[in-house]
Amino acid sequence: MDRRSFLMTALGAGAAGLATAAGFYRWQEVAPSVHYPGRAEGHYLRDRGQLPPPSQMIETDVVILGSGIAGLSAAWKLGKLGHGDFLLLDGPEAFGNAAGSRYGDLACPTGAHYLPLPGPESTHVREMLADLGILLRDADKDKPYYDERFILHGPEERLLRDGVWHEGLVPTDASDAAEHKQFFDEMARYRHARGSDGRRAFVFPLVLSSSDPQFAALDRFSFAQWLGDKGYRSATLRWYLDYCCRDDYGAGIDRVSAWAGIHYFAGRCGQAANADENALLTWPGGLAPLAEALAARAGPRRRAGTAASVREVDGKVEALCFVLEKGQPRSFLVKARRAICAMPLFVASRVVEDIGRYGFDPREHLPDNAPWMVSNFLMRDFPRELPDAQLAWDNVVYQGRGLGYVVSTHQDIRSRPPEKTVFTAYTALSARTPVEARRWLQSASPGELLELASSDLKEAYDWAFAPCVERVDITLRAHAMAVPRPGFRSNAGLEALRDARGPIQFAHADLSGLSVFEEAAWWGARAAERSLHEKA
Repeated sequence: MDRRSFLMTALGAGAAGLATAAGFYRWQEVAPSVHYPGRAEGHYLRDRGQLPPPSQMIETDVVILGSGIAGLSAAWKLGKLGHGDFLLLDGPEAFGNAAGSRYGDLACPTGAHYLPLPGPESTHVREMLADLGILLRDADKDKPYYDERFILHGPEERLLRDGVWHEGLVPTDASDAAEHKQFFDEMARYRHARGSDGRRAFVFPLVLSSSDPQFAALDRFSFAQWLGDKGYRSATLRWYLDYCCRDDYGAGIDRVSAWAGIHYFAGRCGQAANADENALLTWPGGLAPLAEALAARAGPRRRAGTAASVREVDGKVEALCFVLEKGQPRSFLVKARRAICAMPLFVASRVVEDIGRYGFDPREHLPDNAPWMVSNFLMRDFPRELPDAQLAWDNVVYQGRGLGYVVSTHQDIRSRPPEKTVFTAYTALSARTPVEARRWLQSASPGELLELASSDLKEAYDWAFAPCVERVDITLRAHAMAVPRPGFRSNAGLEALRDARGPIQFAHADLSGLSVFEEAAWWGARAAERSLHEKA
């Protein structure tokens, strides 16, 4: 069976018995489970809860505090360099923004859900993917060859506008097609532009981008202001650009730096011998399988635990850590020659003793952190699609309240459609300031959360959606990602932590001012290298 036949079969599923009001009433019966990963540990740190005396003392050469992509990359790099004397502590949530979940055999993300093909500057990501068997050959060539199981299959994306699904996510009208073309042509020129220092203007990792003043100046004002100054007025274009910024940065074009907005389109140039330029790598569980593969390399050197305090003592590091067991803390002390703080900076600012000594003042230098909702809808059946519409991997509603939804079983190639699937809906609470959004999350009822989480899905399927829903799990990430506001590229505190030397190294995507896999992996791998270099 070819993929089109498979999709059309799936589109017809779930049609029987839906043409009544039963769907509406059944929707009222859905009670979501709401998850707050790391909240208990985070609030314990925030409220400065009293820890009992350590019940255990552990000695290691390097301790990695946090198992998000930065921490996992640090552990991977240490192992790659042949250094086995380290300890990886999970932190409040294993894998952080790369976490996932399962419903039996069905995997789904509770965080990030894809990885673009790494460009030529992202050698650290290419090396990692090759080591994990995802990049199969020619990692050092312009066009490496990837395992096709992980390259996103078509149909990739679609947009619901005026009651009709359209291929791709860019809404265009004849009246503004010329302006759309002008914008994307300009982004193509930026993609190939180089500064007076010979570097490309926009690359991953960000620290390898050109420092030419003509490009640095783009960080002084918002993306919205830059668009206005350039004369980009098209409502459809500005909606699409706002959607992209909310999707990657958790904030719209009015709050994001023009440099970051342009980088979204000009910073990626990943190629492959067996995929289109800037194709995506994805898994049913989002990035969780990739995180799990990296964690497996740490093996027994990984354990549960959250750092409550980290301090330098006689040129080494002591980290007081704890785990919550039935709500009660049990503490242990880790002594190490070096510590890699692979935790978000809003956490590190509370945990690292006197972080100001490193040149970082949280009141001045701490980035805004945008909250997110990731909602998994376990589907007992596929809801009926509009005539001639094909379900895609990423499905977005024009001017919707959310960021659309992805389909966990999209990568499956089967002779028959799966009986069940998972729709994962993403919501950036960008209509409010981060502080206001967190307050709303604290006070919102499960019903209010569900109403927002399901808004795009109900727009797409109306009454045909609810009868197909078996279960809903909503994951709230109150501090999901750093917002690259104007001036983030010249944040002196972030620069100071990036250049920190000594027993404590910092490693997190926050050091770059935005939450992207390539950035987290870069700082994790670099901290690992530094920790060994300084040993010598």
